[in-house]
Amino acid sequence: MEIVDCYRVLGLRMGASYEDIKASYRRLARIYHPDSNPENQQQAKEKFIQLTDAYRQLISIIQPPADGVDSPTVNLTQRSSPSQPPQVKVSVKPKSPPLQNSPELSPTDRKLKRDAYIQLQQMLKEQRFPRAIALVEGLSQRLPEDPEVRQWQAITYQRFARYLIQTQQGEKARIYLKKALRTDPHNKSLWQEVNRDFLRLEQLDLF
Repeated sequence: MEIVDCYRVLGLRMGASYEDIKASYRRLARIYHPDSNPENQQQAKEKFIQLTDAYRQLISIIQPPADGVDSPTVNLTQRSSPSQPPQVKVSVKPKSPPLQNSPELSPTDRKLKRDAYIQLQQMLKEQRFPRAIALVEGLSQRLPEDPEVRQWQAITYQRFARYLIQTQQGEKARIYLKKALRTDPHNKSLWQEVNRDFLRLEQLDLF
């Protein structure tokens, strides 16, 4: 189930808080619990399962991370003028220094990863998003089990999506926001950024 659909099932707008999600689920679960609908238990059961699935998916992502858990920090600076399109300056800064936790990589792969990381940051700063995506997707194919590479890939998708929102390309932005979530679905910091972007899409009526 897509994130947008989870909100819809629970009767919420994008950007609803953790507490709002819990409250809405509890209210609807009481209404649609099979025991509360003896005359139509099968239909109520299906609705109850749908509600529970949506609730579990949202809570698994939006629940605040525990203290001390490292997560990527992404800084965004927007500059615009009447004569120029919005400029999005992006930097990818994992909390812990990159490339420290890769003892299983060969020297060649460690160098490849380090060089790719430097190139990726430069490409994002220069808004060369197609090149950045090609770079990080190629790296993820070479190092498919590396969690840092997966984070970089998801963040690159999300940064490109935010740029697309700024340039009024809503449908394409939505595609890349979904790709970001699928790439690194348990990254709560990233999800919060994606959530804000979906809310921005909704506000601008770009869906």
